[in-house]
Amino acid sequence: MDTTAHDDDIAAWALEQAQLLRSGQLQLIDAERIAEEMIDLSLSERRGISSRFVVLMQHLLKWQYQPERRGASWRNTIRVQRRAIERTLRRTPSLRHLLDDPEWIEENWDDAVDCVVRETGLDLAVLPAQCPWSMAQLRDDSFLPA
Repeated sequence: MDTTAHDDDIAAWALEQAQLLRSGQLQLIDAERIAEEMIDLSLSERRGISSRFVVLMQHLLKWQYQPERRGASWRNTIRVQRRAIERTLRRTPSLRHLLDDPEWIEENWDDAVDCVVRETGLDLAVLPAQCPWSMAQLRDDSFLPA
């Protein structure tokens, strides 16, 4: 069986590799590439949830520090990010350990603060150096900072 090269068409390659695995043709699979793709998938899920938390934190910061600009759009973004985070955690519960990792939270917080400073012109000195909200607050649909 001729197979599609990974670099020529990754989608076709992935489908072919799945078919080979299912049919037991293990001698034909590209085991090293499959392993690489699985690791990449795991990293992609981790990046995805990080991105969701960064956007959530950004909007919570803007909500707190720009009360005059609060609106339905920000509230909706906060809601959508929380729902997407919960959906991701249901689909990939192995990522839950990140929520207890202070280094991971700090990295996301730093990214959120950087984005807020660039977007809003707020002075970095007025924003907290560390996330002031608990993970429970970040994930709570009813929580909005004062």
